[in-house]
Amino acid sequence: MEASTDISRLIEIMKALREPETGCPWDIVQTFETIKPYTIEEAYEVADAIERNDMDDLCEELGDLLLQVVFHSRIAEEMGAFSFGDVVHAVTSKMIRRHPHVFAVSDADTPESVKLQWDQIKAAEKRERLERRASRGVSDDAKAGFLGSIQRSQPALTEALKLQEQAARVGFDWSAAEPILDKIEEEIGELRQALAEGRSESISDELGDLIFAMVNIGRHVKVDAENALRGTNTKFRRRFRHIETSLAASGETLEAASLERMEELWQAAKAIERQLG
Repeated sequence: MEASTDISRLIEIMKALREPETGCPWDIVQTFETIKPYTIEEAYEVADAIERNDMDDLCEELGDLLLQVVFHSRIAEEMGAFSFGDVVHAVTSKMIRRHPHVFAVSDADTPESVKLQWDQIKAAEKRERLERRASRGVSDDAKAGFLGSIQRSQPALTEALKLQEQAARVGFDWSAAEPILDKIEEEIGELRQALAEGRSESISDELGDLIFAMVNIGRHVKVDAENALRGTNTKFRRRFRHIETSLAASGETLEAASLERMEELWQAAKAIERQLG
């Protein structure tokens, strides 16, 4: 079998890998649950390639992510649930339905009106989906209420942002950024108190409240908390690498260096970044 630009070849490969008698022993025993962590990991690796602006890696990581879609679809097809073709049909139908300003007739001609239209269509789709579930006798307790459409399985920062955005649609929101800063100060004080009392459950609770408030201030100033934290992670890696290479250049090691010595090099890294603008 040879590589191809045709998606059908990837589907053929996955089918061959899953063949009980002749396939790959590892692929054969996988389930939705066992490959779920890989699906999440591949999505993060796509995001990492984008952040590094590495087009070669991005091409490869998008392929790995596509493989996950094909893998899940193959397992579902073996169960008689749906096929890869059904997945493609579902998403193409959704995209056509949610873009009437492109594929049908609509007066949405600005980003804001398109977003409003998108939300309205999604709300209608949600109602229809709930009706279909009810007709099949499927319990929907886990998705009950106004916030029920927000998935719990996504990264916590993203879930917090989505919850806040959803609540804001009915007016449960701060009117400006300043009161959120006051709330952050309040949460810091409560975290200090929990730390002083040594109550581990309260410390976790108060830290969560503080992070939630930080996500909220980011939302109000149009800064995505997930992206902001990723940027800080990248900065931390860069500055720590400066510490490591500087120590090595002077014959020192990370293990033997004092905290004061590492802090000195950290500040040097920050100074270099400021000079470079």
